[in-house]
Amino acid sequence: MPELVFFSGTMDCGKSTLALQIEHNRSARGLQGMIFARNDRAGAGKLSSRLGLVTEAIEVADDLDMYAYLVDHLSRGARADYVIADEAQFLSPEQIDQLARVVDDLGLDVFAFGITTDFRSKLFPGSQRLVELADRVEVLQVEALCWCGARATHNARTSGGEMVVEGAQVVVGDVNQAPDEVGYEVLCRRHHQRRMTAASARAGALSPDVLPVDTLERS
Repeated sequence: MPELVFFSGTMDCGKSTLALQIEHNRSARGLQGMIFARNDRAGAGKLSSRLGLVTEAIEVADDLDMYAYLVDHLSRGARADYVIADEAQFLSPEQIDQLARVVDDLGLDVFAFGITTDFRSKLFPGSQRLVELADRVEVLQVEALCWCGARATHNARTSGGEMVVEGAQVVVGDVNQAPDEVGYEVLCRRHHQRRMTAASARAGALSPDVLPVDTLERS
């Protein structure tokens, strides 16, 4: 049976690499996929991995009806055996509904890849809808690491090396941005709660075991 599968994880855990691997494996067997992406680091109309791999993709605009796009594609005699949607957290809930309809009405497997929560630890609307609708949710086993060496579970937005906790939910950036630019960093829950990035920890010469001030004050 065709499935809607959501592959989730933090930034830097290999989601786009897995998407490209699925595309490679299936195309090597003679299958043809339809690849959608949004806000990829390599630019519009691209699906790229930090390992340097990249392929062409259809850039998803706010008003793109993904189900209608597939129906039109197939109605013109073109072929699509499966669908890949990268950066799926940026899709609207309505577009996730459209992907579910691709599975149910068109009988195609849909593989969606994305992070679940934003820099404030709040669910992206697209990711929330995927969790609600997906036949399977797969948490990637390649673990990104916090600067302290613990498993990274949270995504942090940074500016000038400091963690940012306010602003628009979607601001395009990457984990490899220059320190004075808006970028992203993966942190463990403890250091996300303490707003302690690698840069701020180095600046303050703090140990990862230092207790927050409010805990000290209560003790």
